[in-house]
Amino acid sequence: LIMDKLYSCEEGRYTLLNVFRKHNNDCRRLIGIDYVQITVSRFDNCCKYLGHFIQKQYGKEDMSLTELNGEFVRNFEIYLKTTRNCQQNTVIRYMKGLKKIVNLAIANDWMHKNPFAGIRFQEKEVIREVLTKEEIERMMCKEFALPRLEYVRDVFIFCVFTGMAYVDVNNLRQEHIVRDNNDDLWIRKARQKTNNMCNIPLLKIPQLLMEKYKNHPLCTKTGALLPVPSNQKMNSYLKEIADFCGIQKNLTTHTARHTFATVVALANGVSMENIAKMLGHSDIRMTQRYAKVMDSSIMRDMENVDKLFKSSE
Repeated sequence: LIMDKLYSCEEGRYTLLNVFRKHNNDCRRLIGIDYVQITVSRFDNCCKYLGHFIQKQYGKEDMSLTELNGEFVRNFEIYLKTTRNCQQNTVIRYMKGLKKIVNLAIANDWMHKNPFAGIRFQEKEVIREVLTKEEIERMMCKEFALPRLEYVRDVFIFCVFTGMAYVDVNNLRQEHIVRDNNDDLWIRKARQKTNNMCNIPLLKIPQLLMEKYKNHPLCTKTGALLPVPSNQKMNSYLKEIADFCGIQKNLTTHTARHTFATVVALANGVSMENIAKMLGHSDIRMTQRYAKVMDSSIMRDMENVDKLFKSSE
């Protein structure tokens, strides 16, 4: 009975890191189907940090799933914040990875107590930089002596008027441009990150940018619609562009996406549902995180209230 309890019990046979590695390997096989590389890399990092934490805190190579408790979860959170210097929202992403493994173990009857019971995590609201209409126009009118800065500026402006993320504009090809029955051009492309379809009407400015680079050597060689440098170079050169344009903001490739959702779309009366469709969001709550309420939209709505009361005087 003792030997059976030690070596044959289903609960005791499964360890945290082994289950986590098996989960990650399964996810790796589904890259491009259900997962993207960045998500699997986050799972790998979480598993690696758990291994270091278990060694440091418990002096072991691994732990049985049945040994996990609330104290383990709270200590891992402290380890991520102190030893790994992770910010709150990054910590929450790793804790969600651990929680996924715990839920998997509970669903398979490998453990019966939930160590996350009673533990809640609160994400910090991130202040997302967006450009104003005046800053967009200033950047568009700026002339650059260096071609690399002009390329980066044009790709950034294209994203400002389409809402595309870096990876999607980098993979944009002619087959993603379609013409509807009214002869209007659209971008119809599944997002690399979520595989959700984006339906984005092509405004005049992005159309002109596509026309500008249709004979660019990089575009003719790769079939891309724009000469997009690496994300690292984009972010580096955007800092130079911000200095040249007198913009006191930390610009990244994702700033364009936030600017599209907020300044280009929401501030001009585009509905949240349509913004979500263009951004490729399946949940409108994600869109609400991108598209903060603008002062201009508040003033526009309150002006209607003001007119209503004036008419009743």
